[in-house]
Amino acid sequence: MKNHRELGQELELFMHAEEAPGMPFFLPKGMVIREELERFWKEKHRLAGYKEIKTPIMMKQHLWEQSGHWDHYHENMYFSEVDNQHYAIKPMNCPGSVLIFNQKKRSYRELPMRLAELGLVHRHELSGSLNGLLRVRSFTQDDAHIFCSMEQIEHEIERVLSLVHDIYSSFGFQYKVELSTRPEKYMGELDKWNAAEESLSNVLKKKQIEFSLNEGDGAFYGPKIDFHVLDSMGRSWQCGTIQLDFQMPEKFDCSYIGEDGEKHLPVMIHRAIYGSVERFMAILIEHYQGDFPAWLAPVQAKVIPVNPQVFDYGYDIINKLLQQGIRAELDDSSDRFNAKIRQASLEKVPYVLVIGNKEKEANILTVQERVSGEKINMTVEECIEKIKD
Repeated sequence: MKNHRELGQELELFMHAEEAPGMPFFLPKGMVIREELERFWKEKHRLAGYKEIKTPIMMKQHLWEQSGHWDHYHENMYFSEVDNQHYAIKPMNCPGSVLIFNQKKRSYRELPMRLAELGLVHRHELSGSLNGLLRVRSFTQDDAHIFCSMEQIEHEIERVLSLVHDIYSSFGFQYKVELSTRPEKYMGELDKWNAAEESLSNVLKKKQIEFSLNEGDGAFYGPKIDFHVLDSMGRSWQCGTIQLDFQMPEKFDCSYIGEDGEKHLPVMIHRAIYGSVERFMAILIEHYQGDFPAWLAPVQAKVIPVNPQVFDYGYDIINKLLQQGIRAELDDSSDRFNAKIRQASLEKVPYVLVIGNKEKEANILTVQERVSGEKINMTVEECIEKIKD
């Protein structure tokens, strides 16, 4: 079994450079996978009632002091100075979401407010701990922050649990669940911590989800539910999280006008499902060993001509595939036919489309599916439908 760094190099998915240690460069084929993961994520969140936002990468230092990140996390942050003012590059997206919530007066009718962000963050990890896409200094968190009332907490967490299950099962992942409680160094009042931990525990029990208790490993602002996915080799990876936060809304004086006409403090639910796009990609690369399902594959179909006399027919097929949104390539190199087939296999292309003189005359092609290995003659239109399915 190969690790994601080896596969990433062989399949030309991503690279690293000394000029930016711990900050990955995504190559064209890696960008296809990344964009498909983000597109899938956005569609699932749109259907689940989330609104997408974007917040700045760099904000003034006092924001991070106010949020509590300065006291608990400043050693892992990057800083800059602009116009004689101190700034910090964001290690988390949450304060930006709070500023958006506080943009105007809010009503109870707007709750729950579900704000989703694929936010680029930077954290100063020790150079010795950097590991491909698994441990990096620059990554995109698939964050969402839900602002809700006390009465809405458990229902919203139930909805997040359902979304997590939906997304993980789409990749064939099984997963384990862990409830992490108050750490030794925490922020806020004990009774609120107890209430938050009870809410998370209640939902897990109500949904009949088995979970283990991880005492003292919660975030500094609240307890959390962590999700550990199990890959094809049985290894466990911590990816998603749901964190209940009574502290940050209070620190930023968040409020909404309740049905009673009075001001109320919202509860903030932090949550991520991939954990980070980069880390999730690394897990998927190893989970599939680079043999991605067709919807994720950088090249979905490769047309391989038996001889140069059918190149023109190959170009015609490629144009039809591309017009239908299928990622396709034509191998019009001078290599021998068997070498072209072998190269397509090394690239783990899901569909190899072979064309020769007979196929050109009959206006068909021979489709070889990587998963089943079977070869079928079909028209271009039938091939397009098969790949789309």
